[in-house]
Amino acid sequence: MSRISALVVARNEEARLPACLASLAQADEIVVVLDRSTDRSAEIARAQGHRVVEGAWSLEGDRRNAGIDACGGDWILEVDADETVPPELWAEIRRVTAASPHAFHRVRIDNHVGERLIRWGWAGSFGTTLKPILFRRGAKRWRPQRVHPGLDWTGTEGERITAHGIHHALDRDISDMLRRLDRYSSAKAADMLAEGRIGSLPDNLRRFVSRFFKSLIGRGGWREGGWGLLLAFCTGLFPLLSHLKARLEPERHRPE
Repeated sequence: MSRISALVVARNEEARLPACLASLAQADEIVVVLDRSTDRSAEIARAQGHRVVEGAWSLEGDRRNAGIDACGGDWILEVDADETVPPELWAEIRRVTAASPHAFHRVRIDNHVGERLIRWGWAGSFGTTLKPILFRRGAKRWRPQRVHPGLDWTGTEGERITAHGIHHALDRDISDMLRRLDRYSSAKAADMLAEGRIGSLPDNLRRFVSRFFKSLIGRGGWREGGWGLLLAFCTGLFPLLSHLKARLEPERHRPE
């Protein structure tokens, strides 16, 4: 039977980490990567006998690669501290890893804002309902970027695991969603400045419109009513706001 490592990447998540770790109990190994954490996260993980990797990474891609390198399983399931894996999904994961000839599989993500499950409208870089988080060791590498880093793969993609999904406590409420938009766009502005490519205002205005309608119409956000409208707005605004931050306030967002 293939050994599965569960990888959790977190920062100051002592409130949500216990539930996340409990949901990963069926893994053969749990590795917790803590980036500049100052709370009890390390104590919580070590008390349960899990491997803890602590450090300070300015790039999300580097932080996640450090966690991948620390895993010893044949397969890796990569989750965040605000995610929990239900038992039904573990049965699917075991079934797939026992027979799959492929390098990675996408897993369904059930995104919640507060207690509300929002199934429709996720698009672009603001949220997704499928993530390639189950993969063979050595198949996945993150690129050195701050927010939503790109991925490099070795091997082919297998079946999508969609019968059951990971519970993702994405945002606590609307204000939390808007704060996330602010954080993401600041990190993206830093990446754009570091790469020397901030784009143009007309191009990003077009991206705002195309992403807005992709979320609202193409991805079915209209089914969610006002929540879908809000999600479409945030999805469209993310690249435009990132561009404006890089263009208008480069001194605040340029990496050191």
